[in-house]
Amino acid sequence: MADSDTNAPAKAKPAALRKGALVKVNRKAYSASIEAAASDPTPPDYIFNGPGELLVVKGDYGQVRWNRPVPDVWLRMDQLEAYS
Repeated sequence: MADSDTNAPAKAKPAALRKGALVKVNRKAYSASIEAAASDPTPPDYIFNGPGELLVVKGDYGQVRWNRPVPDVWLRMDQLEAYS
């Protein structure tokens, strides 16, 4: 095995979000996604303003609960960002 293979940089990932983190949806990442295509044409503003609580992380998806009387949703983790 060549040294270049072992020294190859790991795929860059944003800071890992964990269970309990406060999150919001990244509008740019969400707008071109399959999740957006399967949902209402105009998503609610609260998902982009946050915060939502990350309840569960399974693979590439996370379950988010909003502080509103709406169902929890599953979104790809690359569509979520930390709420600041």
